[in-house]
Amino acid sequence: MKYVAFAALALAACSGGGDGNVQSAEPVAAVAAPAGGNWTETVSKTAEGGYVMGNPNAPIKLVEYGSRTCPTCGAFGREATRPLEDNYIKSGKVSYEFRDYLVHGAPDLAAALLGQCGGTGPFFPILEQMYQNQAAYLDKLQQTPPAVQARLQGMAPAQAITALAEQMALIEFVKQRGVPEAKARACLADAAQIDGLTKQTQDATASGAVTGTPTFLLNGKKLENTVSWAQVEQALKAAGA
Repeated sequence: MKYVAFAALALAACSGGGDGNVQSAEPVAAVAAPAGGNWTETVSKTAEGGYVMGNPNAPIKLVEYGSRTCPTCGAFGREATRPLEDNYIKSGKVSYEFRDYLVHGAPDLAAALLGQCGGTGPFFPILEQMYQNQAAYLDKLQQTPPAVQARLQGMAPAQAITALAEQMALIEFVKQRGVPEAKARACLADAAQIDGLTKQTQDATASGAVTGTPTFLLNGKKLENTVSWAQVEQALKAAGA
């Protein structure tokens, strides 16, 4: 089994701040959603392993490489979700794709595996609620006793991932959001999914495009030194949204 090396439980720093780098463009036209729905209900998994919400043909495509254990990503998610969906995705002008990036190794794997366990329908609600609850599960992670940390180091990858999910109370978290415990535990032990998420992180790192989280791409171009909703929104507006 391929596997990202087990990360230290002390959380590393996420990306720093700065300004975006998008040239101003002509405004793009809104696109009506299919009758009876709105574009936030259109969600699919992408070939790159992410999940995309919105008009599949949106002229402005925002991609985020994010970590569910990164406080900077959490701050973005808590501030950005409502205005991004209500003001940009629902218009049909913008699609938003989230790709899990395992900046903190095994803790991120535990969170990502459970976050994807329910499939496309609950993916974005669970992501949003994970960020709303982030402080609670990061506190539990930091409180892992040294003796437990030592045992985790000797476990097989799937066992360590499940043990971390238990320590962070994430199995109970997804149970409360419609994912049965047996399914959650099966997702945590899914070798193919573990390998896929690991490869997704390795490929993004090897490409040179992603060096920290969050990293944003707008129509394929990296937004340099951009981590906050204010910076991303400025870039969306400059792109014509």
